[in-house]
Amino acid sequence: MYYTVQFSEKRVRPLKTIAAGILAAVLLATAAVSAWRWWSVGRFQQRTDNAYVEADISVVAPRLAGYVRVVEVTDNQPVHAGDVLVLIDDRELRAHLAEAHARFTARLAALETLSRETELQHSMVARAAAELESTVAENERAKLDSVRYRELSHKQLISRQRVEDADVDARKAQAALASAQAALAVEQRRTELIAARHEEAQAAVAEARAVVAQANFDVQNAVICAPIDGIVGNRTVRVGQYVRAGTALMAVAPLQSIYVVANFKETQLARMRAGQHATLQIDAYPETELVGVIDSFAPAAGSRFTILPPENATGNFTKIVQRIPVRIELRSGHPLAGKIRPGMSVIATVDAR
Repeated sequence: MYYTVQFSEKRVRPLKTIAAGILAAVLLATAAVSAWRWWSVGRFQQRTDNAYVEADISVVAPRLAGYVRVVEVTDNQPVHAGDVLVLIDDRELRAHLAEAHARFTARLAALETLSRETELQHSMVARAAAELESTVAENERAKLDSVRYRELSHKQLISRQRVEDADVDARKAQAALASAQAALAVEQRRTELIAARHEEAQAAVAEARAVVAQANFDVQNAVICAPIDGIVGNRTVRVGQYVRAGTALMAVAPLQSIYVVANFKETQLARMRAGQHATLQIDAYPETELVGVIDSFAPAAGSRFTILPPENATGNFTKIVQRIPVRIELRSGHPLAGKIRPGMSVIATVDAR
Protein backbone atom coordinates (compact mmCIF):
# COMPACT_ATOMS: atom_id res chain seq x y z
CA MET A 1 0.00 0.00 0.00
CA TYR A 2 2.85 2.34 0.82
CA TYR A 3 4.49 1.84 -2.55
CA THR A 4 1.24 2.52 -4.40
CA VAL A 5 0.83 5.90 -2.78
CA GLN A 6 4.36 6.88 -3.63
CA PHE A 7 3.78 5.94 -7.25
CA SER A 8 0.60 8.07 -7.49
CA GLU A 9 2.26 11.16 -6.05
CA LYS A 10 5.08 10.87 -8.57
CA ARG A 11 2.57 10.86 -11.46
CA VAL A 12 0.42 13.74 -10.09
CA ARG A 13 3.30 16.20 -9.72
CA PRO A 14 4.05 16.40 -13.47
CA LEU A 15 0.35 16.90 -14.18
CA LYS A 16 0.20 19.84 -11.73
CA THR A 17 3.29 21.32 -13.30
CA ILE A 18 1.84 21.02 -16.77
CA ALA A 19 -1.48 22.56 -15.62
CA ALA A 20 0.33 25.44 -13.93
CA GLY A 21 2.34 26.02 -17.07
CA ILE A 22 -0.74 26.01 -19.22
CA LEU A 23 -2.52 28.40 -16.83
CA ALA A 24 0.49 30.69 -16.79
CA ALA A 25 0.62 30.63 -20.58
CA VAL A 26 -3.08 31.42 -20.81
CA LEU A 27 -2.74 34.26 -18.32
CA LEU A 28 0.28 35.59 -20.15
CA ALA A 29 -1.51 35.38 -23.50
CA THR A 30 -4.58 37.07 -22.01
CA ALA A 31 -2.42 39.81 -20.55
CA ALA A 32 -0.66 40.23 -23.89
CA VAL A 33 -3.94 40.43 -25.79
CA SER A 34 -5.34 42.87 -23.22
CA ALA A 35 -2.21 44.99 -23.42
CA TRP A 36 -2.34 44.96 -27.21
CA ARG A 37 -6.04 45.91 -27.20
CA TRP A 38 -5.34 48.69 -24.72
CA TRP A 39 -2.44 49.97 -26.81
CA SER A 40 -4.30 49.84 -30.10
CA VAL A 41 -7.84 50.68 -28.94
CA GLY A 42 -8.36 51.13 -25.23
CA ARG A 43 -6.06 54.10 -24.71
CA PHE A 44 -8.03 56.04 -27.32
CA GLN A 45 -11.41 55.43 -25.68
CA GLN A 46 -12.51 58.48 -23.68
CA ARG A 47 -15.34 57.68 -21.29
CA THR A 48 -17.52 59.72 -18.94
CA ASP A 49 -20.69 59.16 -16.99
CA ASN A 50 -21.25 62.90 -16.61
CA ALA A 51 -23.55 63.02 -19.63
CA TYR A 52 -27.24 63.65 -20.07
CA VAL A 53 -29.91 63.61 -22.74
CA GLU A 54 -30.86 67.13 -23.81
CA ALA A 55 -33.38 68.79 -26.16
CA ASP A 56 -34.07 72.35 -27.27
CA ILE A 57 -37.24 72.69 -25.21
CA SER A 58 -39.49 75.60 -26.23
CA VAL A 59 -41.21 77.54 -23.48
CA VAL A 60 -44.68 78.71 -24.54
CA ALA A 61 -45.60 82.20 -23.32
CA PRO A 62 -48.24 84.77 -24.38
CA ARG A 63 -47.33 88.01 -26.15
CA LEU A 64 -50.08 89.95 -24.36
CA ALA A 65 -51.91 89.95 -21.05
CA GLY A 66 -55.42 88.61 -20.61
CA TYR A 67 -57.68 85.96 -19.13
CA VAL A 68 -57.36 82.39 -20.39
CA ARG A 69 -60.59 81.29 -22.09
CA VAL A 70 -59.69 77.80 -23.31
CA VAL A 71 -56.81 75.36 -22.75
CA GLU A 72 -56.76 72.93 -25.66
CA VAL A 73 -54.07 70.50 -24.45
CA THR A 74 -53.30 68.36 -21.43
CA ASP A 75 -50.07 67.21 -19.82
CA ASN A 76 -47.82 64.92 -21.88
CA GLN A 77 -49.93 65.37 -25.02
CA PRO A 78 -48.16 65.17 -28.41
CA VAL A 79 -48.62 68.30 -30.53
CA HIS A 80 -47.54 69.50 -33.95
CA ALA A 81 -46.25 72.93 -34.90
CA GLY A 82 -49.23 75.25 -35.38
CA ASP A 83 -51.64 73.32 -33.15
CA VAL A 84 -53.73 75.57 -30.89
CA LEU A 85 -52.64 75.33 -27.25
CA VAL A 86 -54.34 78.20 -25.42
CA LEU A 87 -57.03 80.78 -26.27
CA ILE A 88 -57.03 84.13 -24.49
CA ASP A 89 -60.26 86.12 -24.20
CA ASP A 90 -60.15 88.46 -27.22
CA ARG A 91 -63.45 90.36 -26.97
CA GLU A 92 -61.79 93.59 -25.85
CA LEU A 93 -59.08 93.13 -28.47
CA ARG A 94 -61.68 92.77 -31.23
CA ALA A 95 -63.39 95.96 -30.02
CA HIS A 96 -60.06 97.80 -30.30
CA LEU A 97 -59.64 96.33 -33.78
CA ALA A 98 -63.06 97.63 -34.87
CA GLU A 99 -62.26 101.07 -33.44
CA ALA A 100 -58.93 101.11 -35.27
CA HIS A 101 -60.66 100.16 -38.55
CA ALA A 102 -63.17 103.02 -38.11
CA ARG A 103 -60.42 105.55 -37.40
CA PHE A 104 -58.48 104.33 -40.43
CA THR A 105 -61.56 104.70 -42.65
CA ALA A 106 -62.18 108.24 -41.39
CA ARG A 107 -58.61 109.33 -42.00
CA LEU A 108 -58.62 107.71 -45.41
CA ALA A 109 -61.74 109.71 -46.29
CA ALA A 110 -60.08 112.91 -45.05
CA LEU A 111 -57.09 112.18 -47.26
CA GLU A 112 -59.37 111.64 -50.25
CA THR A 113 -61.09 114.98 -49.54
CA LEU A 114 -57.74 116.75 -49.47
CA SER A 115 -56.79 115.07 -52.72
CA ARG A 116 -59.94 116.48 -54.36
CA GLU A 117 -59.23 119.87 -52.78
CA THR A 118 -55.71 119.77 -54.17
CA GLU A 119 -57.04 119.17 -57.67
CA LEU A 120 -59.48 122.07 -57.25
CA GLN A 121 -56.70 124.31 -55.96
CA HIS A 122 -54.57 123.58 -59.00
CA SER A 123 -57.50 124.82 -61.11
CA MET A 124 -57.73 127.96 -58.98
CA VAL A 125 -54.02 128.62 -59.45
CA ALA A 126 -54.37 128.18 -63.22
CA ARG A 127 -57.33 130.57 -63.21
CA ALA A 128 -55.40 133.17 -61.21
CA ALA A 129 -52.46 132.82 -63.57
CA ALA A 130 -54.73 133.35 -66.58
CA GLU A 131 -56.28 136.44 -64.98
CA LEU A 132 -52.81 137.78 -64.26
CA GLU A 133 -51.81 137.28 -67.88
CA SER A 134 -54.93 139.12 -69.02
CA THR A 135 -54.27 141.93 -66.56
CA VAL A 136 -50.67 142.24 -67.77
CA ALA A 137 -51.91 142.62 -71.35
CA GLU A 138 -54.51 145.18 -70.27
CA ASN A 139 -51.86 147.10 -68.33
CA GLU A 140 -49.58 147.22 -71.36
CA ARG A 141 -52.45 148.48 -73.53
CA ALA A 142 -53.36 151.17 -70.99
CA LYS A 143 -49.74 152.36 -70.82
CA LEU A 144 -49.49 152.57 -74.60
CA ASP A 145 -52.81 154.48 -74.78
CA SER A 146 -51.60 156.95 -72.16
CA VAL A 147 -48.37 157.60 -74.04
CA ARG A 148 -50.13 157.87 -77.41
CA TYR A 149 -52.81 160.27 -76.08
CA ARG A 150 -50.15 162.53 -74.55
CA GLU A 151 -48.38 162.78 -77.89
CA LEU A 152 -51.68 163.62 -79.59
CA SER A 153 -52.42 166.18 -76.86
CA HIS A 154 -49.12 167.93 -77.55
CA LYS A 155 -50.16 168.22 -81.18
CA GLN A 156 -53.57 169.51 -79.99
CA LEU A 157 -55.36 166.72 -81.80
CA ILE A 158 -57.38 165.56 -78.76
CA SER A 159 -58.76 167.21 -75.71
CA ARG A 160 -57.07 167.37 -72.32
CA GLN A 161 -59.89 165.34 -70.75
CA ARG A 162 -59.19 162.45 -73.09
CA VAL A 163 -55.58 162.41 -71.92
CA GLU A 164 -56.67 162.44 -68.30
CA ASP A 165 -59.05 159.52 -68.93
CA ALA A 166 -56.19 157.54 -70.49
CA ASP A 167 -54.01 158.24 -67.45
CA VAL A 168 -56.77 157.07 -65.13
CA ASP A 169 -57.20 153.89 -67.18
CA ALA A 170 -53.44 153.25 -66.99
CA ARG A 171 -53.46 153.63 -63.19
CA LYS A 172 -56.47 151.30 -62.94
CA ALA A 173 -54.70 148.74 -65.10
CA GLN A 174 -51.62 149.02 -62.88
CA ALA A 175 -53.73 148.46 -59.76
CA ALA A 176 -55.52 145.54 -61.40
CA LEU A 177 -52.12 144.05 -62.24
CA ALA A 178 -50.99 144.32 -58.63
CA SER A 179 -54.28 142.76 -57.49
CA ALA A 180 -53.90 139.87 -59.94
CA GLN A 181 -50.34 139.25 -58.83
CA ALA A 182 -51.45 139.22 -55.20
CA ALA A 183 -54.34 136.85 -56.02
CA LEU A 184 -51.97 134.45 -57.76
CA ALA A 185 -49.58 134.58 -54.81
CA VAL A 186 -52.48 133.82 -52.42
CA GLU A 187 -53.58 130.82 -54.49
CA GLN A 188 -50.01 129.53 -54.63
CA ARG A 189 -49.67 129.90 -50.85
CA ARG A 190 -53.00 128.11 -50.42
CA THR A 191 -51.66 125.30 -52.64
CA GLU A 192 -48.61 124.95 -50.41
CA LEU A 193 -50.85 124.88 -47.33
CA ILE A 194 -53.09 122.18 -48.85
CA ALA A 195 -49.99 120.19 -49.82
CA ALA A 196 -48.78 120.33 -46.21
CA ARG A 197 -52.20 119.26 -44.98
CA HIS A 198 -52.16 116.46 -47.55
CA GLU A 199 -48.82 115.19 -46.22
CA GLU A 200 -50.18 115.40 -42.69
CA ALA A 201 -53.26 113.42 -43.75
CA GLN A 202 -51.03 110.81 -45.41
CA ALA A 203 -49.06 110.45 -42.17
CA ALA A 204 -52.31 110.12 -40.22
CA VAL A 205 -53.48 107.38 -42.60
CA ALA A 206 -50.17 105.55 -42.22
CA GLU A 207 -50.47 105.82 -38.44
CA ALA A 208 -54.06 104.53 -38.52
CA ARG A 209 -52.99 101.65 -40.77
CA ALA A 210 -50.24 100.74 -38.28
CA VAL A 211 -52.76 100.84 -35.42
CA VAL A 212 -55.04 98.49 -37.36
CA ALA A 213 -52.14 96.14 -38.02
CA GLN A 214 -51.19 96.16 -34.34
CA ALA A 215 -54.78 95.55 -33.25
CA ASN A 216 -55.09 92.70 -35.74
CA PHE A 217 -51.77 91.31 -34.50
CA ASP A 218 -53.08 91.40 -30.92
CA VAL A 219 -56.19 89.48 -31.94
CA GLN A 220 -54.02 86.86 -33.63
CA ASN A 221 -51.77 86.65 -30.56
CA ALA A 222 -54.79 85.74 -28.45
CA VAL A 223 -54.47 82.31 -30.08
CA ILE A 224 -51.31 80.64 -28.75
CA CYS A 225 -50.02 77.84 -30.98
CA ALA A 226 -47.31 75.22 -30.63
CA PRO A 227 -44.01 76.54 -32.02
CA ILE A 228 -42.60 73.07 -32.79
CA ASP A 229 -43.51 69.39 -32.86
CA GLY A 230 -43.14 67.74 -29.47
CA ILE A 231 -44.69 66.71 -26.17
CA VAL A 232 -46.42 69.14 -23.82
CA GLY A 233 -44.90 69.31 -20.34
CA ASN A 234 -44.71 71.57 -17.30
CA ARG A 235 -48.21 72.90 -18.01
CA THR A 236 -49.14 75.53 -15.42
CA VAL A 237 -51.91 77.40 -17.25
CA ARG A 238 -55.55 76.91 -16.26
CA VAL A 239 -58.87 78.22 -17.60
CA GLY A 240 -59.78 81.60 -16.11
CA GLN A 241 -56.21 82.39 -15.11
CA TYR A 242 -54.96 85.92 -15.74
CA VAL A 243 -51.63 85.76 -17.53
CA ARG A 244 -49.16 88.49 -18.32
CA ALA A 245 -47.00 88.83 -21.39
CA GLY A 246 -44.01 86.55 -21.12
CA THR A 247 -45.50 84.30 -18.43
CA ALA A 248 -44.42 80.68 -18.98
CA LEU A 249 -47.58 78.62 -19.61
CA MET A 250 -46.07 75.28 -20.63
CA ALA A 251 -43.14 73.74 -22.43
CA VAL A 252 -42.92 71.68 -25.62
CA ALA A 253 -40.11 69.12 -25.72
CA PRO A 254 -39.07 67.98 -29.22
CA LEU A 255 -38.33 64.30 -28.62
CA GLN A 256 -37.59 63.79 -32.32
CA SER A 257 -34.49 66.01 -32.13
CA ILE A 258 -32.80 65.11 -28.86
CA TYR A 259 -29.03 65.00 -28.37
CA VAL A 260 -26.52 64.22 -25.64
CA VAL A 261 -24.28 66.67 -23.78
CA ALA A 262 -21.28 64.87 -22.30
CA ASN A 263 -19.05 66.78 -19.88
CA PHE A 264 -15.56 65.43 -20.51
CA LYS A 265 -12.55 66.38 -18.43
CA GLU A 266 -10.21 68.81 -20.09
CA THR A 267 -7.48 66.14 -20.00
CA GLN A 268 -9.62 63.90 -22.23
CA LEU A 269 -10.01 66.34 -25.11
CA ALA A 270 -6.53 66.21 -26.69
CA ARG A 271 -7.51 63.69 -29.40
CA MET A 272 -11.22 64.39 -29.61
CA ARG A 273 -12.52 66.04 -32.78
CA ALA A 274 -15.89 66.86 -34.30
CA GLY A 275 -17.13 63.97 -36.43
CA GLN A 276 -15.76 61.19 -34.24
CA HIS A 277 -18.11 58.36 -33.28
CA ALA A 278 -19.38 57.90 -29.74
CA THR A 279 -21.04 54.95 -28.04
CA LEU A 280 -23.91 55.95 -25.76
CA GLN A 281 -25.49 53.85 -23.04
CA ILE A 282 -28.66 55.19 -21.45
CA ASP A 283 -28.95 54.25 -17.78
CA ALA A 284 -32.64 53.48 -18.24
CA TYR A 285 -31.86 51.05 -21.09
CA PRO A 286 -28.49 49.49 -20.22
CA GLU A 287 -28.91 46.62 -22.70
CA THR A 288 -29.07 48.94 -25.73
CA GLU A 289 -26.09 50.86 -27.06
CA LEU A 290 -26.63 53.88 -29.29
CA VAL A 291 -24.20 55.35 -31.77
CA GLY A 292 -23.66 59.08 -31.99
CA VAL A 293 -21.32 61.58 -33.61
CA ILE A 294 -19.54 64.49 -31.95
CA ASP A 295 -21.19 67.65 -33.28
CA SER A 296 -19.37 70.45 -31.46
CA PHE A 297 -17.52 71.57 -28.34
CA ALA A 298 -18.65 74.27 -25.92
CA PRO A 299 -16.75 77.57 -26.19
CA ALA A 300 -15.79 77.47 -22.50
CA ALA A 301 -15.81 75.25 -19.46
CA GLY A 302 -19.13 74.81 -17.71
CA SER A 303 -17.86 76.75 -14.68
CA ARG A 304 -17.52 79.93 -16.80
CA PHE A 305 -21.28 80.03 -17.44
CA THR A 306 -22.32 79.93 -13.79
CA ILE A 307 -23.84 82.98 -12.11
CA LEU A 308 -20.71 83.41 -9.98
CA PRO A 309 -17.75 81.98 -11.94
CA PRO A 310 -14.76 81.00 -9.77
CA GLU A 311 -12.02 83.59 -9.40
CA ASN A 312 -8.70 81.81 -8.94
CA ALA A 313 -6.55 84.93 -8.79
CA THR A 314 -7.29 85.57 -5.11
CA GLY A 315 -6.89 83.51 -1.96
CA ASN A 316 -5.57 79.98 -1.76
CA PHE A 317 -5.54 78.08 -5.02
CA THR A 318 -6.59 74.47 -5.50
CA LYS A 319 -6.36 73.11 -9.01
CA ILE A 320 -9.55 71.37 -10.12
CA VAL A 321 -9.84 69.59 -13.44
CA GLN A 322 -12.46 71.42 -15.50
CA ARG A 323 -15.09 69.82 -17.72
CA ILE A 324 -15.99 70.91 -21.24
CA PRO A 325 -19.52 70.18 -22.55
CA VAL A 326 -19.43 68.18 -25.79
CA ARG A 327 -22.55 67.94 -27.93
CA ILE A 328 -23.18 64.49 -29.43
CA GLU A 329 -25.86 64.00 -32.08
CA LEU A 330 -27.73 60.70 -32.22
CA ARG A 331 -28.08 58.84 -35.46
CA SER A 332 -31.58 58.93 -36.90
CA GLY A 333 -33.67 55.80 -36.60
CA HIS A 334 -32.02 54.57 -33.41
CA PRO A 335 -33.88 51.79 -31.52
CA LEU A 336 -34.80 54.05 -28.58
CA ALA A 337 -36.50 56.74 -30.66
CA GLY A 338 -39.46 58.15 -28.72
CA LYS A 339 -38.44 56.37 -25.51
CA ILE A 340 -35.63 58.45 -24.09
CA ARG A 341 -36.39 61.76 -22.44
CA PRO A 342 -34.33 64.91 -21.82
CA GLY A 343 -32.53 64.72 -18.50
CA MET A 344 -31.80 60.96 -18.58
CA SER A 345 -28.29 59.94 -17.54
CA VAL A 346 -25.90 58.61 -20.16
CA ILE A 347 -22.50 56.90 -20.21
CA ALA A 348 -20.64 58.26 -23.25
CA THR A 349 -17.54 56.69 -24.77
CA VAL A 350 -15.74 58.42 -27.64
CA ASP A 351 -13.38 56.60 -29.98
CA ALA A 352 -10.59 59.18 -30.39
CA ARG A 353 -8.36 57.19 -32.74
